Amino acid sequence: MATDPPVEVSVDTEGLDALVRALRAEEDGKELRKELARNMRDALKPAVADAKAAVMAVTANSTASPALRAGVARKIRPEVKLGGKWSGARVKAKKTPNIRGFANAAKRLQQAAGWRTQSWGRGWRVQHGKVDWFDRAMQPVAPQARRAVLDAMESMARRIRSRAG
Repeated sequence: MATDPPVEVSVDTEGLDALVRALRAEEDGKELRKELARNMRDALKPAVADAKAAVMAVTANSTASPALRAGVARKIRPEVKLGGKWSGARVKAKKTPNIRGFANAAKRLQQAAGWRTQSWGRGWRVQHGKVDWFDRAMQPVAPQARRAVLDAMESMARRIRSRAG
């Protein structure tokens, strides 16, 4: 059974780099950049909510504490970067080092191979999560998220253009 390629939900365009340069040239560019980043993060909130719902839908086979699914859901956030090595917006599931020493929980929950855990008195066992839970959650909302981020960029560009004259 072939697996689908991962779904990319990032916006990385030349237009964003040009917009960031224009923001730097403005007198209150720092405030405009903050507003643009905030608008782009707000545009990704529906995608974040879908990803959190998807991880909470993964079946739980134990009642161990701290809760794995809830911990992973708390670490799913929209990320916006303006300038530097890359400029864009994406939904990211960050590492979870405080959840039973399982730093890569989000990544491992998604893999078909699962992860190994120690069962006290019985050696090691392999646990499996829900394959591609993150990718499947992002697939239906990716076009809307991309469009919303591009709309936020276009709105800021229009605002700068109207100031210029």
